[in-house]
Amino acid sequence: MIPKIETLQKIAEVGIVSVVRAENAEIAEKIAKACIDGGIPAIEVTFTVPGAEKVITALKEKFTKDQLIVGAGTVLDSETARIAILAGAEYVVSPSFDLETAKLCNRYQIPYMPGCMTITEMVKAMEAGADIIKVFPGSAFGASFIKAIKGPLPQAALMPTGGVSLDNVGEWIKNGCVAVGVGGELTGGAKIGDFQSITDIAKQFVEKIKEARKK
Repeated sequence: MIPKIETLQKIAEVGIVSVVRAENAEIAEKIAKACIDGGIPAIEVTFTVPGAEKVITALKEKFTKDQLIVGAGTVLDSETARIAILAGAEYVVSPSFDLETAKLCNRYQIPYMPGCMTITEMVKAMEAGADIIKVFPGSAFGASFIKAIKGPLPQAALMPTGGVSLDNVGEWIKNGCVAVGVGGELTGGAKIGDFQSITDIAKQFVEKIKEARKK
């Protein structure tokens, strides 16, 4: 199977990406292991983390591709995207849409997930080849916004980030999201060294997504 398609399928299957803002590679590895144990194989390492590319490389060395798919988050430009891809990132996520980043990701067949909020932004991103639209910040409008988008854009693959919790993840999925991105709501325990809580919460997210897809 083509790697790009395989990556997208894995993310769509589990329906959740863990957004990791770790202080260093060691903590990132512990968060990743906790997420894997909880049934989430998709980790997004944000480039707000110092030396994020080194964290990505460390995760790629620590875990097999079957265990973990690693992406780069908060990628603002094509230069950062290229650094992330060279470090081993298997997908690229941005808080905004950037045409040059879209071109670069398409060139190297790496899934690109730009952050968009308006229909105009989403259409431009899809025309540029964006694979999944990151609805960001999701907290701005809530899960009902997905139905509004799906009206004129039923073909859009949407992944909200921000504002997704255990209480509302089912609603996001039922309204038509292919996946959700979750940060502090999932990985918050890392701040106090409670990685078991990450595993426990991950299991709950995975179960709620499965339940929502059955309805």
